[in-house]
Amino acid sequence: MPELPDQSPTQLLMRDMGINDHALERRRAIAGIEPTDLRRISALREIVTAHVDEYVSAFFEYLSSLEEARPLLANKTLTERTRRLQAEQIVSMVQSEYGMSYATQRLELGLIYSRAGIELPVFLGAFHHLLRSIGAAVIHRNEKSPHESFQDFMSLKKVAFMDLGIIVDVLVYERQRVIRQQQDAIRELSTPVLQIRERMLLLPIIGVIDTHRARMITENLLTAIRNNRAKVVVMDITGVATIDSKVANHLIQTVAAARLMGATVIVTGLSADVAQSLVTLGVDLSRLNTVGDLQGGIEEAERILAPGRPVRDLHPQPLAGM
Repeated sequence: MPELPDQSPTQLLMRDMGINDHALERRRAIAGIEPTDLRRISALREIVTAHVDEYVSAFFEYLSSLEEARPLLANKTLTERTRRLQAEQIVSMVQSEYGMSYATQRLELGLIYSRAGIELPVFLGAFHHLLRSIGAAVIHRNEKSPHESFQDFMSLKKVAFMDLGIIVDVLVYERQRVIRQQQDAIRELSTPVLQIRERMLLLPIIGVIDTHRARMITENLLTAIRNNRAKVVVMDITGVATIDSKVANHLIQTVAAARLMGATVIVTGLSADVAQSLVTLGVDLSRLNTVGDLQGGIEEAERILAPGRPVRDLHPQPLAGM
């Protein structure tokens, strides 16, 4: 299979957000852009392009008044690039061509604003000032009647709101992506797999276990078993207050999967309340190798690794970071 060429962050974002010709056609339809609007927009081309620097200045003048925009404005190189892209955006608004290259430009702007930490309300305020500047120029500098000039601007505003929709979607998508990454990092930290000694792993589980976290526990554990060639795993659930039947069955499946990979799982710290609730739920615990506490679980793991040797003669390595 041939390798795909490296894609830019904008291209990757376009793919992830599902921006394609069909999606853009749908956005144009939602904005209500019709042939009449395209004719009106073409008539504004000279007015808009001749004063593009004024509109960009209005946009950045508003940003400069806000503390939240300092990270963007403090970087001279980034500011110059953003001003250039913002000017190109305004010029392309009156070209009557709103295809993939047009969308790519908006996505790139959205990425810049997102990575500079520009919050959605800040961008919306700046965009409002931009439209107000363009609208004032269209109405006052156009030779048509005020009513006709206003209609021309309303046609342009349809394109502006299509732009706004794309850039806002980028800001929201990127924010959600960061949140997802943070959540994944927190979940990964909440389910660490520690190597106690050669061929022995410890999986301490603390807090509430939902279906998603149970799945992550399985993935992390099986990966650690393979990477460390582990023969025994001590799964300590002392810090788990409650487990429902779905999660319990998932943990049992985890134990079975570990066994298929050649590792024995010892479950420790099963509280009386959790044990009683699992029995009440009818969960089959006969397939679990359980030991009362963590120390007993480690001793049992040592016996499995070195049968016939007294536990006191075995010296497990200290946990990493302790």
